[in-house]
Amino acid sequence: MKPKGTLSAFLFLSLDGFYKGENEDISWHSHGPEESKFSEDNLNSGNTLLFGKRTFQMMESFWTSESAFQTFPMVAKQMQNAPKLVLSHSKLNTKWKHTDTLEPNWVQQILQLKEKGTSITILGSGEVVRQCSDLGLLDHYSLMVDPIAIGKGESLFGGLKSTQSLKLESTKSFASGSVLLNYKKIQDDSVEE
Repeated sequence: MKPKGTLSAFLFLSLDGFYKGENEDISWHSHGPEESKFSEDNLNSGNTLLFGKRTFQMMESFWTSESAFQTFPMVAKQMQNAPKLVLSHSKLNTKWKHTDTLEPNWVQQILQLKEKGTSITILGSGEVVRQCSDLGLLDHYSLMVDPIAIGKGESLFGGLKSTQSLKLESTKSFASGSVLLNYKKIQDDSVEE
């Protein structure tokens, strides 16, 4: 019997808990060689990537650029080849390969994909993470905490409608001072179907 898939979230956070600063600013996030190698290893997992529309457009703009292929060639290639899903309420115009838009019944789509054994990772997309958290869909959270406080921005868990009980599974420190925190959701069978 094929094991069920999972829904995970991977986000960068400031020390004060923001995943982006004012005016969508993420320039404070540092991505060195060690973090790049970590990204390569994780993209090798074969997970389907899930984005909100704004994050998708930002990712597409960067990861399809010549600069991305020169600076992070392996990650850019893996991003190009990864299956990608976008949660969008409006039409999506894209030329990025292997991209599909989720339907209005996206919760059922996610549940069906997990049931089929598909593992999905939300990259960035804090609003999507909050929605999936409130719906009880998320199984794992990987939070890369950068050694910087930015003072103002958008909190990852700001506005949650339900408490999220998590269990720390592992940590990883990077030479840059960033720390990766891997949490598993403590199941409460609250998934809305």
